[in-house]
Amino acid sequence: MNGAVLYHSNEPLPAFKDVVASEKQNLFVKKVNLCCALYDFTDPTKNLKEKEVKRQTLMELVDYVTSANGKFSEVVMQEITKMVSINLFRSSNPAPRENKAIEGVDLEEDEPLMDPAWSHLQIVYEVFLRFVASQETDAKLAKRYIDHSFILRLLDLFDSEDPRERDYLKTILHRIYGKFMVHRPFIRKAINNIFYRFIFETEKHNGIAELLEILGSIINGFALPLKEEHKLFLVRALIPLHKPKCVSMYHQQLSYCITQFVEKDCKLADTVIRGLLKYWPVTNSSKEVMFLGELEEVLEATQLAEFQRCMVPLFRQIARSMNSSHFQVAERALFLWNNDHIENLIKQNYKVLLPIIYPALERNTRNHWNQAVRSLTLNVRKIFSDHDSAFFEECVQRFNDEELKQEETDSKREALWKRLEEMATSKLGENHPSGTPNGKSSQAAG
Repeated sequence: MNGAVLYHSNEPLPAFKDVVASEKQNLFVKKVNLCCALYDFTDPTKNLKEKEVKRQTLMELVDYVTSANGKFSEVVMQEITKMVSINLFRSSNPAPRENKAIEGVDLEEDEPLMDPAWSHLQIVYEVFLRFVASQETDAKLAKRYIDHSFILRLLDLFDSEDPRERDYLKTILHRIYGKFMVHRPFIRKAINNIFYRFIFETEKHNGIAELLEILGSIINGFALPLKEEHKLFLVRALIPLHKPKCVSMYHQQLSYCITQFVEKDCKLADTVIRGLLKYWPVTNSSKEVMFLGELEEVLEATQLAEFQRCMVPLFRQIARSMNSSHFQVAERALFLWNNDHIENLIKQNYKVLLPIIYPALERNTRNHWNQAVRSLTLNVRKIFSDHDSAFFEECVQRFNDEELKQEETDSKREALWKRLEEMATSKLGENHPSGTPNGKSSQAAG
């Protein structure tokens, strides 16, 4: 039990309805202090009465904060943040398990570790959430207690293995960001630092998806034109988040943030697409399918000028994905032509892109093992052919000529190697006459 606790949990306190209005705040402070008592939840048989008294008291605090109809005093703010700190910022979190961030392993199949104290922690979170959200909480006063140190400790909790806790933290931090404008740059910087450590040092963190979800909402509210600080955040933190092997655990939220940036400022499309290409997965097919899905969302928000800046390296990669032996990768790449906006961008740059794409179309038509991929490939060929049949035939002819030229080159190379082998064999025969191994005379020296 915490040494600073003023009211022990076996001392009954009256209900709020049983005291006069002038005494309610003092009673509230007493009840908050009672809830500073901590109990061992690893042993379900210990302190049963005290635990239940604390649980009921916390529920009363939730009701009081929710129904408050006067500004909270500074004393109340101080006591609430103290109680929240004692309960939430616990030092004995269960040791995190090793993050099995291995390609091909679905990390989300692991059962999360649930905190045994959740029956109390949940209500503490609820009290704090209602307090932060309340119109009776004056941000100018509360910022003295919900300060940088408090926010950093709150952010540390995002690494909790318990998804219920991370969900509360997400909602609370978002509320703090909205209410305490003075803390906004600090919160963004602190999240940025968590991402840096995750990307470049640990590749282990349980709360990346939740932090990105908060950021998705923050980015949505950015004013235009975007500040340089925000663009740097995109380049230095968000785009490199595609690198970790466990990206599947937060990719949906990451993709939303990235797309928000491009929708806010279409000039960022080239930067984003080149960033995706930089971190493009080489051996992880499921990750490649995700990248192709994100690419479609980004291209949906991309305008012609930005598309033209990156289309050549982009379509070289799309061609490689179309030829993937993993049918879902090939399918996802070919599905890009189902998007009217993307198809329109391609048609406007037809003469640059068809020569890049055509060899991949031809290889799929001839050799791909999957019938659905071959069928989709024929559909894409038809789109190109219908758009400009003369140029399409020109590309077919060019491909056939290059293929013929390659066959001739291969044939010449093969003939050259054969000739070199024959020459080597002949030379070997001259150096080693029959019956005289290693070229030495069979006669003994006199």
